[in-house]
Amino acid sequence: MLGAVQFGLLAACIVLFVPMGMAGWHLSRNKVLFFSGALFITLAVGVHLTPYFPPFSSFISSPSSSTVVVASVNRDSCMSFLHEIEFDRKDSIFNGSYSGKSWKWLDSNKGVVGCDFQKLSRSDASDLLNGSWVVLAGDSQARLVVVSLLELVMGLEEMERVRGDLFKRHSDYHTTVDAIGMKLDFIWAPYVSNLTDLVVEFREKRYFPDVFVMGAGLWDMLHVNNAMEYGVSVRMLKESVMPLLPVTPEFDIKDRPEVVRSPHMFWLGMPMLINLILNTEEKREKMTDAMWYAYDEQIYKSKLVRNFGGPLFLLDIHSLSSRCGRSCTTDGMHYGGVVYEAAMHIMLNALLIESQQRLS
Repeated sequence: MLGAVQFGLLAACIVLFVPMGMAGWHLSRNKVLFFSGALFITLAVGVHLTPYFPPFSSFISSPSSSTVVVASVNRDSCMSFLHEIEFDRKDSIFNGSYSGKSWKWLDSNKGVVGCDFQKLSRSDASDLLNGSWVVLAGDSQARLVVVSLLELVMGLEEMERVRGDLFKRHSDYHTTVDAIGMKLDFIWAPYVSNLTDLVVEFREKRYFPDVFVMGAGLWDMLHVNNAMEYGVSVRMLKESVMPLLPVTPEFDIKDRPEVVRSPHMFWLGMPMLINLILNTEEKREKMTDAMWYAYDEQIYKSKLVRNFGGPLFLLDIHSLSSRCGRSCTTDGMHYGGVVYEAAMHIMLNALLIESQQRLS
């Protein structure tokens, strides 16, 4: 609108001053009147048509417009760089928490640098999760991610006061972080069938969390130890999850329930298992590298996670625990808090990326 007004003022000046200049060149009165009339009509038509054409600047490449395009491309590709993390190699005594280690995204990876990932502060994480309902369901790995998330949004001192309730064996945990209105539920769901039941329950109630993190496999490996049966359960879970997805060409599901807002969904992968230091003979016998890969292959075949063409973003605990190494675990299965802290920040950065995509 402002551009049309400015153009109109310019046209008026041309209509007024150009004929005066022509008269100064001693042209005849009729020629001046004819030219000024034609000029007036041409400019009047131009002024009225101007709003219906894109601004001229849109045809010119500018630094700002180029930056927007690059940022859009980066958002699509940055998800693949989120696990490019390294842990420091300080020698330290593992204490069940941070084991003296720290982590960062790889500075040497150009993709990582371009994506500008960040460890969110308590304030930033609170802003991101403000008013959200977050559900984490699974086994002890999911519980450890809950610890890292609550330590960030609640602070270490407040977290210590609730740690005992959170670590009651094989139990659910529910809390609300009143300062930001975030509701958090941890659901003890050690088998994939438990996760499927939970998803079905959400669908029946038509009430869905904003963020849904789930993962199971370790208990199945120990107590069932049958990769083929595990694969059947994973495929059933995928079928139950599909109707919750937004309508896209890849995931056009019939009989979809009315989902006002599709949840952000994550799959929590199994950690690297160090067989020699697993703390029982049964675990060392059943939870071998071969069995781990057989179970992981079922995740691939089911196409549950995005890496394999599925709907859930993988929080790759295996990759993170492998990079942290043996010094980050005392039982070959559960790792120091630094691993789950990294996984939690990967999740938060993925939420930032997905939110920007959905808002763009």
